[in-house]
Amino acid sequence: MNTHFTLNEHDFELLFRGHFHGLCHFATGYVKDFDIAREIVQDAFAGLWEKRAIIDPSRSVQSYLSTTVRNKCLNYLRDHKKFSYNLLALEGLGPETEYVQNDRLAEVELEQRISAAIGELPEKCREIFLLSRQEKLKYQQIADTLGISVKTVETQMSKALQHLRLRLADYLSIMIILITLP
Repeated sequence: MNTHFTLNEHDFELLFRGHFHGLCHFATGYVKDFDIAREIVQDAFAGLWEKRAIIDPSRSVQSYLSTTVRNKCLNYLRDHKKFSYNLLALEGLGPETEYVQNDRLAEVELEQRISAAIGELPEKCREIFLLSRQEKLKYQQIADTLGISVKTVETQMSKALQHLRLRLADYLSIMIILITLP
């Protein structure tokens, strides 16, 4: 399985359209100026595009973008000294915001769906899948541990992955983005 992901123009456009407006409101909460917020969010997306080939695929793209926007907002405030950090704290504009919380809720829901789909696998198939994915064992190690052939491990992994693809088809594009981008 390829752990490196290159964001293509189509996916980037969908990501931009889906998150730009929310991130602008998120940034406005910090900088109190929609035009400046827009510039900050555009800059965050430009940075994402420039770094698309080297971004850590284990991080959520929403978390990456919201963290980038937040940091850019704080840098802007520091550089322009419009607000003090005490004022930001009083206004409840710390690191936890609605946008980041919504991202976490979506991740929790997705994790629950994945856990449910894994739970539906036959016992031996689930055991092999979890040894591979959670314990990070190689197929030969799984075969040795369970006293079965490598071919059986390959067959069971194929069945598990096929089941997960079918069961989570509605989430596939979201999972690709969440799994492969920060």
